[in-house]
Amino acid sequence: MKSDIPSQMLSEDLSVNEKSLKEIFRNCTDVIFRPIRLNDNKHLLLIYVDGLCDTKTLEEVVLKPLLEGILQDVRFVIDERLIAVAQVQMASCLNDLVDHVLKGDAAILVDGENQAIIADLKGFDKRGIEEPTTESTVRGPRDGFTETLRTNTMLIRRRIRSSKLKMETYSVGKFSKTDIVIAYIEGIVQDVVLEEVRKRIKRIQIDGVVDSGYIEDFIEDLPYSPFPQVQNTERPDIVCAGLLEGKVAIIIDNTPFTLLVPMTFWAGLQASEDYYERFIYTTFVRWLRYLLLNIALFLPSLYVATTTFHPQLIPTNLLISIAAARDGVPFPAAVEALMMEFMFEGLREAGIRLPKPIGSAVSIVGALVIGQAAVEAGIISAPMVIVVATTGIASFAIPRYNLGTAYRLLRFPMLILGGTLGLFGVMIGAVCILIHLVCLSSFGVPYMSPLAPQIPANMKDVLIRAPRWSLQYRPSLVSGRNKKRIPENQKPGSGTEE
Repeated sequence: MKSDIPSQMLSEDLSVNEKSLKEIFRNCTDVIFRPIRLNDNKHLLLIYVDGLCDTKTLEEVVLKPLLEGILQDVRFVIDERLIAVAQVQMASCLNDLVDHVLKGDAAILVDGENQAIIADLKGFDKRGIEEPTTESTVRGPRDGFTETLRTNTMLIRRRIRSSKLKMETYSVGKFSKTDIVIAYIEGIVQDVVLEEVRKRIKRIQIDGVVDSGYIEDFIEDLPYSPFPQVQNTERPDIVCAGLLEGKVAIIIDNTPFTLLVPMTFWAGLQASEDYYERFIYTTFVRWLRYLLLNIALFLPSLYVATTTFHPQLIPTNLLISIAAARDGVPFPAAVEALMMEFMFEGLREAGIRLPKPIGSAVSIVGALVIGQAAVEAGIISAPMVIVVATTGIASFAIPRYNLGTAYRLLRFPMLILGGTLGLFGVMIGAVCILIHLVCLSSFGVPYMSPLAPQIPANMKDVLIRAPRWSLQYRPSLVSGRNKKRIPENQKPGSGTEE
């Protein structure tokens, strides 16, 4: 992204540089220009942004050594280490100096020198490391990403202490100039995928980046698909697990959500806790999760299709109960289901957007009061309330919010198909969704892999979660050259003597 600052070199005349910088920062009252006169009648100009720069360290570590030292030239200050700052560099171009100042660094310009000292003194307030609220877990790490880029890279580096972990920095946004870091493990990542990520990041042309969602919209393969093709997470352990499989992490400054690519359908159904609990329990939970996933998508449409077009498929006693409950309801089953689904989604959205103490009360009280009142008034049947409530509970079992949103959207066309064409329409919708999933890909990796295409060696972590010691190989379509992660003979009690 090209800078909007003219690319001109700094002058040896301090007044010329000061005039140019004041013109650039015109009406920026938070940018501080502090002229200082030294003992040998030399003048210097200190520039920083109030609130982004650590002014206390600036006074003690930068100004004091400069006032007490003998300032011969800029290179002398750096070579003799008169400024006790970890990162000190020089800038000779005007736009480089402006970029560093806006990032929180302090710039020192000296009369008679055409280079400026850039001291890394970022000291803005930031949120502490806390447990992610969107991805809570019973067992596992409690730390989560924050809005500070270097804090997030530190959380990853703490877990993967290898020189093979590479982090490349890019700047995106004409005005925001947001720092974006691409993290990967050399030798494990696929070179084709890594190069594709670089290309898609570099071609982004946008005024500003506020959240990772801005980047996600530009790099996904099929933007009109309801299914997410880029995984987002607040948990460093999930990112590190993805890196160890060969994925690429995209870390964006000013947001706690990190992106992981490529993404598969099965990754959206896996929780971090699946790898911290024993494999027998995790396998049972996964099967339960897959069952609830189908209930969330098909239950309302199947209920509407069978009660409207195929009542002979329902047991007689149950059919009599449903008919008695629907006696007096003025709407067809399809319209009744659509009304209840819209009301349920409205209550859920209201509960999310309102403050927490109010949101939970509105969602619970609203569901109880409206549901009970609608049944007593004869507008909605009691079985329909049960079906919609069961569907809503099942949708909460999907670990990834964006994948759950996709199923919430698909529930409505499935309802329409079931209400117009019966079970035949439900089957048409299911086949269309399946075809779409099979044809979908993320950065060249099939979305349904390793089930379609079927790779038996990688099936140990899809429908089941095999023991850790048996997961010897990384996903073959995701990882690069280094595909083996666990050596042989790691089964408990079967170790070989050295």
